[in-house]
Amino acid sequence: MLKFILRRIGASALVLLGASVLMFFLTINSGDPLKDLRESNDPNRDQLMAQRSELLRLDDSPWERYWDWLSGVGGCFTGNCDLGVNINGIDVLGLTEQAASSTLRLITLSTLLAIVVGIALGILTAIRQYSGFDYSITFSAFLFFSLPVFWAATLLKEFAAIQYNNWIAVGQYAPWTIVIVGLVAGFLFQAVLGGTRKRRLVTAAVVFAFVTVMLFVFNALDWWRNPMFGIGGVAVVSLAAGVLVTSLVAGIRNRRALYAALTTAVVGTVSYLAFAPLLVNSPSWPLLAGLFVLAIVVSMAIGAAWGGYARKQAMLVTGITGVITSLVVVADVLIAHWSGFLGLKSRPISTIGSQTPNFTGEFWDQVLDMGTQILLPTILLTLVSVATHSRYTRSSMLETLNQDYVRTARSKGLSEREVIVKHAFRNALIPITTIVAFDFAALIGGAIITEQVFGWKGMGALFQAGLNAVDPAPVMAFFLVTGIAAVLMNLVADIAYAALDPRIRR
Repeated sequence: MLKFILRRIGASALVLLGASVLMFFLTINSGDPLKDLRESNDPNRDQLMAQRSELLRLDDSPWERYWDWLSGVGGCFTGNCDLGVNINGIDVLGLTEQAASSTLRLITLSTLLAIVVGIALGILTAIRQYSGFDYSITFSAFLFFSLPVFWAATLLKEFAAIQYNNWIAVGQYAPWTIVIVGLVAGFLFQAVLGGTRKRRLVTAAVVFAFVTVMLFVFNALDWWRNPMFGIGGVAVVSLAAGVLVTSLVAGIRNRRALYAALTTAVVGTVSYLAFAPLLVNSPSWPLLAGLFVLAIVVSMAIGAAWGGYARKQAMLVTGITGVITSLVVVADVLIAHWSGFLGLKSRPISTIGSQTPNFTGEFWDQVLDMGTQILLPTILLTLVSVATHSRYTRSSMLETLNQDYVRTARSKGLSEREVIVKHAFRNALIPITTIVAFDFAALIGGAIITEQVFGWKGMGALFQAGLNAVDPAPVMAFFLVTGIAAVLMNLVADIAYAALDPRIRR
């Protein structure tokens, strides 16, 4: 496997080298970098043209310019990375670091959400093949996949930002809106859960009643402007997450795993009380990172202590439960700061930029500001990727469910959960892994339009600025980041293949 990975790295390096040559020469021959100066009436025009020609080395041969760039990239392996300067004389390495951090923050979150939601929907539609739910998800997936990105972004800006910002000033749903939301929720839940007609009607009625009552209560409490969750809400959600994770991973009959998950939820909730003063009074990113690592370590230890004969399963269950509990705790802290954030920023959902200029606020206010800024582009990129992931997952699951070993597993009396999770899903992941690897790299390139619409200063803006100015340095920096991302993700896919399919290890 090590030799295989080394061969793949070597082949990928050759591909990157050839592609870099092509990208460089296409860029420098795409236009005239002195066009704006040639049309200028500035008395210093000739001097400015000479300065830019010297800066971009236009008098040198294209191969000399390419070799100079390649030598600078090679210096990255010795700690002397040099990506050149742009047309304004600004160091491209610094610009790339800022743009890459901005774009990767957006792409990573979008990819994770798309994987979780897309794979879950793909599994559900495969299990409920040719049902109303299957048809609805299939239609929605093709719809979102076919939508022009710029048009969908414009709709999000109008309805999820501008209209929401107008509504949050009052923060009250009209009665007819509550009824419609309840009807839609009831319809969706009965479609997902399925069953006989009587069961569907009961499910829809119960969900409709619950949703409408809760929305009326939220209106009465002015919850949308002054939300509250509290330690009780953290405990309930964490315990529910523990039960759900246990039922999916180990089965609800595995008492050791169930007790380990519930213990993790309780310990996480109690720890929240202990660390609440730190989270409220002295929050910082290192503190959050340290507490997150501590939560995972403690969760795994609880799983090992409870696990017994099912130690591996119990540790996996408690690890996932610990992560969910940590996220719920952070969400509760953010919810508690929402009303104060509205006082600082009356129109919370922004449509331009990755953060609000000159925003003054404490740590959690800054986190909320970054979260509301990243919200719309993340939703847009997630919807596009979910369509792909759900379709491929459905197709792969249907193919796997029709295999002989799945029918044999059912005939041996295994539960449907064990058949789906342990047998079908693991083998269905192999083709999905390929799609996820390619999708991550493709999203970086595809985010150019999204970043432009939302004014997100990332790799897309860097690439566009370089291309418009016929400046190869920013364009090659974009290529370098996207190319390395593609290589790394394909390498991760190769390793994942070996973990999923023992035959590949041989």
